[in-house]
Amino acid sequence: MLQNIGDTIKSQKWLGYAMLGALGLVFALWGAYGIVDLSFGPGNYAAKVNGEKITAAEVNRAWQEDQPQYLRLFGGELTPEQRTRLQNELLDGYIRNAAVMQHSQQLGFRVSDEQVRKAYESEPAFQVDGKFSSQAARARLAAAGITPAAFDADRRRSLTMNQLAAAIAATDFITPVELARFAALEDEQREVRYALLTPERFTAGPPVDATAVEASYKAHEADYMTVESVRLAYAELDLADVTAQLQVTDAQLQERYDTAKDRYVEPERRQARHILINVDATTDDAKAHALADEVYGKATGASAQDFAKLAQQYSKDAGSAAQGGDLGWADRTAYVPPFAEALFALQTGQVSKPVKTQYGYHIIKLEGIRPGAAKTFAEARPELEAELRRDLAADQFGERQEQIQQRIERGGGNFDQLVKDFGLRTGEVAEFARGGGGLPLGSDADLNSAVFSDNVLNQRNVGGPLPLGEERLVVFHVLDHKPSVLRPLTEVRDAVMAKLLRERGSEAARKAAETGLTQLGSGEPLDRVAAALKVKTEPAQFVGRADPALPVQVRDAAFALPRPEAGRPQRKVVLLEEGGAALLEVTGARTAPRQANPAIESQRQERQLQRSTVQQIDAYVAELVRKAKVSKNLQVFE
Repeated sequence: MLQNIGDTIKSQKWLGYAMLGALGLVFALWGAYGIVDLSFGPGNYAAKVNGEKITAAEVNRAWQEDQPQYLRLFGGELTPEQRTRLQNELLDGYIRNAAVMQHSQQLGFRVSDEQVRKAYESEPAFQVDGKFSSQAARARLAAAGITPAAFDADRRRSLTMNQLAAAIAATDFITPVELARFAALEDEQREVRYALLTPERFTAGPPVDATAVEASYKAHEADYMTVESVRLAYAELDLADVTAQLQVTDAQLQERYDTAKDRYVEPERRQARHILINVDATTDDAKAHALADEVYGKATGASAQDFAKLAQQYSKDAGSAAQGGDLGWADRTAYVPPFAEALFALQTGQVSKPVKTQYGYHIIKLEGIRPGAAKTFAEARPELEAELRRDLAADQFGERQEQIQQRIERGGGNFDQLVKDFGLRTGEVAEFARGGGGLPLGSDADLNSAVFSDNVLNQRNVGGPLPLGEERLVVFHVLDHKPSVLRPLTEVRDAVMAKLLRERGSEAARKAAETGLTQLGSGEPLDRVAAALKVKTEPAQFVGRADPALPVQVRDAAFALPRPEAGRPQRKVVLLEEGGAALLEVTGARTAPRQANPAIESQRQERQLQRSTVQQIDAYVAELVRKAKVSKNLQVFE
């Protein structure tokens, strides 16, 4: 409890993380606003916002980068309607960003070069073992096809817009009445009963005829396509291989030791015991202090009692009381400041007077001291060599990646020559599937996108270098391609018939549920209706908005219905995602008892304030875009 290792990971207030993501969330969801001039010429721009052009090349590049994700999401193919909708959403996002950026600059928001640098170095994708790695940054940007300058420009725009978001957030607040209303809504429970009508219960009927099977097969051909795949040759460069090839000299090690001697100093460590007297919401501070003074008196003086036994008797530190208050050996940084100052002022065997920290009052006994000492070169050598090897290998790894990248970009990316010139290890994936990948390369999304890109799949160029994790990169080329093809009906007939039977069962279950709903409205009890349908009812139970005890669709429908009045239940037929239906009856509503927990209430207040603030930003930016003069080139993607 005392050791504040966890304190190094500071808990951020909601403004820090909510606002950084709020604009991105809002931009992703809004539709188009404002005065839109529909232009039908090809032009060299995708849109204009208050006269500022958004280039066609920029938007088309983003579309090409996003397409693999959309294809995975929609099963490998986009309908014309889906394609048009997604392209419009992409263009609308650029329009919103431009309008917000213009407004931010008009208000005087600016981002310094130092802020951009810090943001660059704090990017999670550029971290290795929690520290910024220039090699990782180069690798990630190269894999994404982004130059450092372009990344910095994009980050500068984002930081500028986040300043606007933070300014809006600073004006938002939530009143106690609003919070109470939100708490009542969030903690509401509904009393529900329901009967599940599964498709299997209603599949009885004549066999599915061959005509219906063939018609369903033709209408849903996309469901019976094979997965597109390739046979893939790859070559990899691993940081471990680079490290193993390095030769490190004594001179290099000595130079590193001489320039960083301070890192090899072992701090003084002390072994302590303590007795903790708690101070919390249920304990009076004066009484706790008096008890601590009493225990201190028992631990000192001519008739001092055994400290370890006193700790077992009085200490409230669950982590050390059973061990007689023993905290082991630790340096000064392991403890909160008041505790550390008292401990490191003691002589061996001494006991401190009660020391107040945020946890309560401590009586501390110093058991022993291990003086600090500097490691000699010989003692530090193993650590020095490991660090130097890692750093040199990272540099060489990054240099080789850049060289491979340049070779491929210049058109000299012959696969076999790359393997020979850069000492790469080779392998082959017999079946690398679109969206699924293949071992041993796995299912990395960036790799999947690159393998099935036009450049690699159709033009048969070498792809990469692409990082897989932080210490491995691959180059690759396609040896053979198996396009997605329609499986013959003879192969999938059983699956088609099962699908038709399930659809028949789902439709029959829906009709039965609708009939049951009518009977409930006529006064029949749910148990009797369910018995006639030969299905079971679940007993009445109060459930919350996130209760996992019942199907999601049933739970959501229960809270979407009006609040039931006494003696007047709310009823509904709920169609289930997996097929079939549920006959739902909501008979009551109540608010769950609130726990008097300050931490929970504080979290609730922050959640509601986040929601309120995002709504404020939503409205603010919507108004900006509504007032903007927007000209869209609808043919930009042709």
